[in-house]
Order: sequence, then C-alpha cells, then structure tokens
Amino acid sequence: MLLTFLGTGTSTGVPVIGCNCTVCTSNDPRNKRSRTSALIQTDQQHILIDAGPDFRTQALAARIQYLDAVLLTHSHFDHVAGLDDLRPLNARWGALPIYGSPTTLKDIRERFYYAFAVSSEGSTRPEMELTPIHGPFRVANTHIVPLDVMHGTWTITAYRFDRLAYVTDANFIPPKAWEQLQDLDVLVLNALRFEAHPTHFNVAEALDVIAELRPRRAFLVHMTHAVDYATVNASLPPGVELAYDGLKVELTR
Repeated sequence: MLLTFLGTGTSTGVPVIGCNCTVCTSNDPRNKRSRTSALIQTDQQHILIDAGPDFRTQALAARIQYLDAVLLTHSHFDHVAGLDDLRPLNARWGALPIYGSPTTLKDIRERFYYAFAVSSEGSTRPEMELTPIHGPFRVANTHIVPLDVMHGTWTITAYRFDRLAYVTDANFIPPKAWEQLQDLDVLVLNALRFEAHPTHFNVAEALDVIAELRPRRAFLVHMTHAVDYATVNASLPPGVELAYDGLKVELTR
C-alpha cells in the first residue's frame, strides 16, 4: 500500500494570496501546500481521497493515469471543487464511482447539477456514479471502513484502510470512531495552526489525539501558513511528522 500526499494545505492553500509572511515567501518546497488530498494505491487500485480545486495540478504532478474510485470526506469547496477535472479520466475509463455520506453526495448532486441534468446531454461534463456510504465497503479487493467525525457542527467522513487511517478537517472524534482508530501503523490527522479553531484541531490538539491513539507513525495535514515546515517538524515528538505535497509513505499490508 502506498500513500501519496497530493496536497497538505488548508482552504486557502500556501502561499496565501497577497501574503508576504516568512512561510508564504519561503524557498522551502515543503512550505508550498495545495489543498489537502491524497492518493491510496493498493495492488492495482488507485483511490483518490477528495478532489479540491488543485486536483488537476496534483494529478499531473503525481502522474495519475486512472482512478478506481474517489472518496469524499465532505462537500466543502476545498475538498470537491476539482471533481470536474475527472473528465479526462472519464474519457478513457468511463464513469467513476464517487463515495461519500448521503449528505455529502446530495450536495455534490446540487453543486454539479449539470453533470446529472438531462438537458446537459451532449455537453462535456464529469461522469460520476454517486455511491452513498452506509457502512464498510470494498473497492475491488480493498476493504474500507468509513468513520464519522465532527467538523464543527458537521458530521463528516474519515476513512480506514487496513492499518492506515485518514482524518482531515476534524475537531472532535466521537467514541465509536475513536475505537475504530486503534492499532494503526499510520494515522493522517489535520492540524490547522497553533491557535484554537472552532472546526479544526490545532497542532496541540492533534498531538494530544496522537498521544492517546498511539499510532506507529502520524502525519499532520491541512495546515495554514502559520506552520513553517522545518521549524515545526523539528519540534514534533518521535514518530510524528508534518506531511508535505508529494510525500510518499509505503505501508506493508
């Protein structure tokens, strides 16, 4: 199993438009963060987690040739705005299964209405097979467990693949999901900034979660320009790292 971090930034990305802070003007490529997204490769499966507004650039950088499925955590713009860029893959491989909670997929159907409207027939549009999640499911031979976590007042979806779990945009992990996050080799978790935030874990809160769950390795994502890679990464506990765009992590199944 190979995990590729396609993007590791928050909704604005880093650099932030109009900002001249030390992180936004940094020459360290690990401080360049497109919107958070990941690619899971297991055997012959290629599974995308979220398709934000930077998906086209991310797909070209990662040389994505095909996808078997797209898993959505929720329907905020920075996680779904790139769904229209699936069209070249549709042209070669046909409609793509898009997995998400019923609430998330309802938003997708409304936001990308033209993709499902009969009146749009003949126009260029993404081909999406919306597949609501009601429990564990499979993409070919890959077993996936969806987890309900809280993003402020929103219930959104985290995912577990064997001993890898991917949690982004959360600020609270309910007891059921907490139990499902035990005994991990790798945990991916959002850590927005140092200050408190009403809908995201900050760095200290994310580290508290990691200390309690005790995964063998943990990677922080969805970070703002308040987080300088070299400085912050050097200060993290053993086994915890800041992810960066393009980072690849190999896991043994």
